[in-house]
Amino acid sequence: MHFAIKALLLGLILCPLHLAPALGADVKQVSVNGTQFAYVEAGQGDPAVLVHGGLQDYRFWLQHLEVLAKNHRVIVYSRQNHFPNATSKDGLPDGAADVHGADLAAMLTELGVKRAHIVAHSSGAHAALFFAANHPEMVRTLIINEPPAAALLAAAPGGADILKQWGARFSQARAAFQKDDIDAGLRLFAEAVGGPGTYDRRSESERKMMSDNALSAVADATTTRPRPVFTCDMAKRISAPTLVTNGERSPEFFHRIVDELERCLPQRTRIIIPGSSHTVPGEASHAYDEAVLAFIARH
Repeated sequence: MHFAIKALLLGLILCPLHLAPALGADVKQVSVNGTQFAYVEAGQGDPAVLVHGGLQDYRFWLQHLEVLAKNHRVIVYSRQNHFPNATSKDGLPDGAADVHGADLAAMLTELGVKRAHIVAHSSGAHAALFFAANHPEMVRTLIINEPPAAALLAAAPGGADILKQWGARFSQARAAFQKDDIDAGLRLFAEAVGGPGTYDRRSESERKMMSDNALSAVADATTTRPRPVFTCDMAKRISAPTLVTNGERSPEFFHRIVDELERCLPQRTRIIIPGSSHTVPGEASHAYDEAVLAFIARH
């Protein structure tokens, strides 16, 4: 095992996840347009940048570092308004995928990364779609797991019904966050995306990470900012080879969005990861890493 990765992982075992920034040299900072972003990097080679989803931060990807950093310079970072960056319920909503995508482009430019493999989950994958559509020259490959790009369903057959069902499924979590009932919101959010019992199956460190990022979800539930619209025409601008993944047991909402992406993306491969629901990289990390590395190796 690479020494730097071994030291990082050992430190995280000995130190609670929420204290990870105390490791100092391992967690770096980059300033972009006056906003600080925390990130960790390991390995050498072609850059691979990992983008987390909602109620997550850079720690979501740490279990993937050892395998992905064997042949790549891996960068994992926390998006704006996510731990350990400054957070506020009046800050940038988790669902502001257009801004999060612009942040990614600016951050990579600041780090001197001209082109990278982009690996992204959920709302981070939604941001990665905006990034890849607006900066196709910066993307070597794009690997996205279940982006909530709901606008793609607007004109899809049966899409209106899927959106209505998803809205009803997610409404209780949104209502809890709107009332600042964080504990209920976290549980309801997890079970909306993963099914009954999902929150209780999460580890203590995973639930702590969700809590650390609750204000981004509150901001998302209370914002008056219009939802960003990602379209099929935007997807057609993404020239890089793209791998789109689904969890076998994920809600139909995510499968139907991926149906539309499969139709719109110029160079796309789709796979379903057995035995997992929405949080594929966390629930089936070995299978996910194998799929990611195999796809990158082919391109």
